[in-house]
Amino acid sequence: MKKSIITKKSLSFLESYLNNASPTGFEAEGQKMWLKYIKPYIDDYYVDNYGSVVGIINPKAKYKVVIEAHADEISWFVHYITKEGFIYLRRNGGSDHQIAPSKRVNIHTKKGIVTAVFGWPAIHTRKGVETPPKQNNIFLDCGADTKEEVEKMGIHVGCVVTYPDEFIIMNKTKFVGRALDNRIGGFMIAEVARLLFENKDKLPFGLYITNAVQEEVGLRGAQMIAEYIKPDVAIVTDVCHDTQTPMLKKIEQGDLKGGAGPVLTYGPAVQNNLLDLIIKSADKNKIPFQRAAVSRATGTDTDAFAYSNAGVPSALISLPLRYMHTTVEMAHKDDVENCIKLIYQSLKSIKNNQDFRYFT
Repeated sequence: MKKSIITKKSLSFLESYLNNASPTGFEAEGQKMWLKYIKPYIDDYYVDNYGSVVGIINPKAKYKVVIEAHADEISWFVHYITKEGFIYLRRNGGSDHQIAPSKRVNIHTKKGIVTAVFGWPAIHTRKGVETPPKQNNIFLDCGADTKEEVEKMGIHVGCVVTYPDEFIIMNKTKFVGRALDNRIGGFMIAEVARLLFENKDKLPFGLYITNAVQEEVGLRGAQMIAEYIKPDVAIVTDVCHDTQTPMLKKIEQGDLKGGAGPVLTYGPAVQNNLLDLIIKSADKNKIPFQRAAVSRATGTDTDAFAYSNAGVPSALISLPLRYMHTTVEMAHKDDVENCIKLIYQSLKSIKNNQDFRYFT
């Protein structure tokens, strides 16, 4: 039986990290938790003005390689409070209105967490044509009867709202919870740092282990931190769709399967020579992988790094994920381990001052 590279200690960190709320624009507590975990494995670190965190190995090296994930999760903002005390919301990132009815939420206030629920009319009262949940008809009920009562709880327009659903492991092989997109990526790059430290690997370049904020609203954190680091190479990790579940069309979404390995993306932002290095690393180390293609942008922080600083050779290693942007996102444990292995082995294949120019 093969030995897992995910230890009890790292699994405990993953559980705590995923259970902690880290909504877009309010990632600080999760970032502090992540930094505390990687500190023993790095030489230095940097935190920017908006909360992106970079752990650095070999900070004096001139050649800079980034491995990156994003730290934020989707959420809601309080937008409007009725005189009867019902609360309407705006999205913070790509929150799915269709999963909201009957869900419990946490409203984050200066006075602490206030518990509320997404209310929905009982089935007995819905006659004729069903009205589906939409952003303009879903609402929160925090148990108050008036707007004034809501405000006394510390709730105001702009308060952020998150789901409390916590991490579980199903059938010993499936990681399930909210915000695997993409704090599982933050976990994976942290594990790469741990492996480099424990295996006493000496890299011939500076490694910038980057957990960026605000990806869910337009790759904003990556845009900012790329300008600070000015990397020579960037390997980004994020999630993609496991397309084996009902209601997904493989002809549109591709044929990707959880448990079959990390997904390597082909597309304009992905630099072909760097992608070839990653594929060779996978083949050499017998790491299974899958392929995907994108028409224009990858939709991930890869785009932000690739088109920064006059062009940075960048590549994307994705984790197949079921039920993205719900509270029951699901990933296969084997894929998580193989993503860690692939990033780790790819780093070991990069030479100091390696030239990834398209052609010479």
